[in-house]
Amino acid sequence: MADAVRILVDGVELSVPGGTTVAVALANAGRLAMHRSVDGEPRGPVCGMGMCFECRASIDGRRDTRSCMVTCVDGMEVITSHA
Repeated sequence: MADAVRILVDGVELSVPGGTTVAVALANAGRLAMHRSVDGEPRGPVCGMGMCFECRASIDGRRDTRSCMVTCVDGMEVITSHA
């Protein structure tokens, strides 16, 4: 297992194994929804490989980033619109 890294998710600090994607880190923390649909329904990862765009979050200031495609690094800040 890789050394743990700390990320900040909607103001809450999480410690996750290095090499973990943001989507997996959020799911492991019980955060299955990352944003809301136009109808207000919570949305989260469907495919886990960057095809569906349902796992979008703001990562280090980059809006609508596919969280399943980004590896967690120490000090990363993630903001979901589901918070």
